[in-house]
Amino acid sequence: MTSRNFSIETIGIVGTGAMGRGIAQIAALAGLTVRLYDTNPAAIGAARDYLAETFAKLTAKGKLDQARSLAALANVSGAQSIGELAGCDLVVEAIVEKLDVKQALFRELETVVSGNCVLASNTSSLSITAIAAGCSDPSRVVGYHFFNPVPLMKVVEVIDGLRSDPAAGDALMDLARRMGHTPVRAKDMPGFIVNHAGRGMNTEGLRVAGEGVASFADIDRIMREQAGFRLGPFELLDLTARVSHPVMESIYHQFYEEPRFTPSPITGTRLAGGLIGRKTGEGFYLYEEGKQQVPAEAPAPTGLPASVWVSKRYPQAHDAVVQLIEKAGVKLDDGATPAANSLIVVTPFGHDATTAAVDEALDASRVVAIDALFPLVGAQRRTLMTTPATRRAARDTAHALFAADGVPVTVIRDSTGFVAQRVVATIVNIGCDIAQKQIATPDDIDLAVTLGLGYPRGPLALGDALGSTTILAILRNMFSVLGDPRYRPSPWLARRAQLGLSLTQRDAADTETQTLETRQ
Repeated sequence: MTSRNFSIETIGIVGTGAMGRGIAQIAALAGLTVRLYDTNPAAIGAARDYLAETFAKLTAKGKLDQARSLAALANVSGAQSIGELAGCDLVVEAIVEKLDVKQALFRELETVVSGNCVLASNTSSLSITAIAAGCSDPSRVVGYHFFNPVPLMKVVEVIDGLRSDPAAGDALMDLARRMGHTPVRAKDMPGFIVNHAGRGMNTEGLRVAGEGVASFADIDRIMREQAGFRLGPFELLDLTARVSHPVMESIYHQFYEEPRFTPSPITGTRLAGGLIGRKTGEGFYLYEEGKQQVPAEAPAPTGLPASVWVSKRYPQAHDAVVQLIEKAGVKLDDGATPAANSLIVVTPFGHDATTAAVDEALDASRVVAIDALFPLVGAQRRTLMTTPATRRAARDTAHALFAADGVPVTVIRDSTGFVAQRVVATIVNIGCDIAQKQIATPDDIDLAVTLGLGYPRGPLALGDALGSTTILAILRNMFSVLGDPRYRPSPWLARRAQLGLSLTQRDAADTETQTLETRQ
């Protein structure tokens, strides 16, 4: 395959919904000529009116000067037929997510545009190689996946199909930068980078809820306030519910029923019932006048334990728990085994409270586990977990103890890996597997996830921050208890943890080769 030079100044956009309009907006503002086409002629005019209104609002707010606003709008025109896209250097389709419809469109476009026109798909889940398969020249077909709303979501995935000319992808990378976006490069694999990496938060959050471990609101509180994410899984699903479940199913089946991506019947049932979140006023939360209604938390119980015994099984957590006990003025039971009246606190990583109690031959009726993956001192929230045998008195005094400094505490039912541990470990593990499969570079994986999903760190940097050996231990312990292959550690994670390498580090030989090629 011979690479060509692709120069892009005129863009055709097929489909004038939210995505098409967003792409048109950033392209027009970047000084490119934009031609809009839609099978519904009225939609073209509506899209241009929308852009005119948007530019006017930006100007009124002082975010766009009048001259640039007028110039951007002048760059946009409508095409009444596919044939009017003949002079485009790039055509981006932003139409329905159906493979046969996209293939038919690209076959038609081939008969209209020049041989140096790039054909790009904004698909979020379909194979670029499959879309290109119906074309006589699949080399110029590339994925160009933007996120909604396009002007605000500053990342775009450039996806190379198996037959794509790398020069076409290079041209789209350059164009993205010109339009003020950050491009990341991905191989043609289900979910690309962002939707692939996003399976960790959503599918594991749904699994936690499906096991009856905690309520939707409590899971969200834990992931926001303890783990530091901007949104919990169910808040996020209420924003994207109409497409989330179909994407879950699509990625799961495209990976031939890979256990890591198993969808949940929870979202399937809610989608069927029309409970799709903010758009309908009811999802995992109720919405009144667009405002999320969150159930209030019950106040912490009163009454501290007489004494507390803390397991030394995990030394990295022991000292922080002891510090909180001493701060609350509660007596520390420092015996080799717990005294008869002591509350028993364990700090498992990946194990459930039951396994932790049995492993140390502890009285499960007095056992309460605390999640120590994130700092306990100075925390925004703490999570406690009981065994099925834990008595109410033990649960309530533990709650009172760990909320004594005013930090809210969530008490959950027994769960391998609590909530934050298992969700975060799954996020890191899937990110590592994306790197292992060489779908994208480690840098692009973390960049795509932070920009595309709004996570506090990318999955690989997050694993480094929490400790790759700790994440590996959590996954291995969850796997040992449940035997579920979804928790098997990625080789990328296991090898780098054992060698003490950063999860963001590529193989040394590959890095040396890249450096040598750059110098040459």
